[in-house]
Amino acid sequence: MEGNVGPETHASDPGLLWRRITDRIRQLGLTEEAVAQQAGMSTRYLRQLAAVGTDFDPQALYRVAAALGTTTQELLEGRADPPPGQAGGAPRPVLTRLTEAECWDRLGPQGVGRVILPAEPAPVAFPVNYAVDAKTVVYRTALQGAAAPEGGTVVSFEVDRIDDRTHGGWSVLVAGAAERIEDAEEVRRLARECIVEPWAGGDRPAWIRVRPDSVSGRRIGAL
Repeated sequence: MEGNVGPETHASDPGLLWRRITDRIRQLGLTEEAVAQQAGMSTRYLRQLAAVGTDFDPQALYRVAAALGTTTQELLEGRADPPPGQAGGAPRPVLTRLTEAECWDRLGPQGVGRVILPAEPAPVAFPVNYAVDAKTVVYRTALQGAAAPEGGTVVSFEVDRIDDRTHGGWSVLVAGAAERIEDAEEVRRLARECIVEPWAGGDRPAWIRVRPDSVSGRRIGAL
């Protein structure tokens, strides 16, 4: 949490301040009344504070942030690392299907994607660094890691990109059987030719290959 908020810190748009407060209230499943009570003020005062901004009562805004489990900086400026899609959709969006060639082009030589594995009670997804090798997807993981399926397990592999500036993006989904690469010569070739350096670090000697049965993708943009 922050300490005192100086008078030089203010919201450039009080409307954004109120939106961030109400978004946080909804996210936590609270009510305006509960937050106001926790912050030691009336609901009317909470609304007035958001409408005028921090110059009106810096300490009151600090108490509101504490009641919401966040900081005054985040309420005033937004999160430093928000998930994509904060800007909303394009006014005239167009959704198109990607050809298989376009899908492979977007997967590129390597990147970060999500492998989706069957599990109980529901499928699980793990982000992994991957490379494309002869129209298959390969990645490294720990020998007994959660992202190391048994050979023959049918999995999905997803990669996407979101552009908040253009309100667009794309996603590619690869579905097929996973296999563990056991051949030592093939492992050496992959280590030599494919750039797969897991961001998670650690010992990840197991190479997994996903052989696609289907490759599909979609792109969304504006007219």
